[in-house]
Amino acid sequence: MFDSNDFDALRRLGLHTSLISQALGLSTQDDERLMRVVEVQRDRCTLHDGHHLHEARLWPALQARLQVQGEGLTVGDWVLARPDGSGGHWISAQLPPDHRLVRRDASGHRQGLVSHVDHALLVMTCGHDFNLRRLDRYLALVRLAEVDPVVVLTQADTHLDPDARVQAVYQHLGAGSLLPPVLAVDGRRAQAAQALSPWLQPGRTLVLLGSSGAGKSTLLNTLAGHGVDDAQRTGAAREHDGRGRHTTTARSLHLCPSGACVIDTPGLRGLQLDADEADLARAFDDIAALSHRCRFRDCQHEEEPGCAVRGQVSPDRLLSWHKLQREARRHEQDALQRREQLSVWKARSKATREVMRLKRG
Repeated sequence: MFDSNDFDALRRLGLHTSLISQALGLSTQDDERLMRVVEVQRDRCTLHDGHHLHEARLWPALQARLQVQGEGLTVGDWVLARPDGSGGHWISAQLPPDHRLVRRDASGHRQGLVSHVDHALLVMTCGHDFNLRRLDRYLALVRLAEVDPVVVLTQADTHLDPDARVQAVYQHLGAGSLLPPVLAVDGRRAQAAQALSPWLQPGRTLVLLGSSGAGKSTLLNTLAGHGVDDAQRTGAAREHDGRGRHTTTARSLHLCPSGACVIDTPGLRGLQLDADEADLARAFDDIAALSHRCRFRDCQHEEEPGCAVRGQVSPDRLLSWHKLQREARRHEQDALQRREQLSVWKARSKATREVMRLKRG
């Protein structure tokens, strides 16, 4: 079992001992191999075995199980796959996803973005795309998955004072224990890869997150050492606002010369967190720490007297926290309403069946 796997090559893709143990517990076929998902399309996935790429489809039983669970495969997942007899592969099992970034879609359902991630590079430009409240949302997303964030400010070469932007991020985030590193770089230059080298270690997986046009694909081309022929397509920055053009349309995993893996992602039009109020307390540790000093235990940090948070936390960061708290309560209410509506439908269906039974005598 797994005789055809090159584990040294798979370690470069992020494989570690605990994943091998999990795979051994799931494997049932002699021809199954351990591979990593590097791209997901509608009905197909692209897998990497450490040396080559393989096209694969979900085994019907696995597909049905994931649908029942409301889950799906994501880029970064580890799976077991076996040949399908026609040059492709069947994905027969998914290893339990770890450090998985999850959001809520427009209908309120959970949607996995990427899995088995060590570090998240939160990318925004020093110019028009610079948005601290959006940064709060991305930071909360990765902290909920226990992924280490690094804030990367691109287009430093075109901004008059990139260091001031770095200081603005630090001032906004305050003095929480989870304060991330903040770097200003020119994503086209090799110096960007040098600045990020502490996180680009062999076997590590990083994900690029940010809005469309923030320079993620440009940065990826630099980190992955892509040449002209195999580079991710990038669009030139628009003259009137300095924003790059959206080019990435699907999440995909790439290997770097350093031995790290980087997952590129398209810009997210909407980022609804899969979090409750307790989760947000972990993500906003600076606010949680100060709230213990408030006069009232249920202080909402708005107009209450004796609030220890207002005045100590950036007003914009506090606005981010309030908005995410409202969204979390709304998601919880929506879930309760959906369960109540389902109960009503079940009761009506039962009553209808009873009426039809009586009519039939």
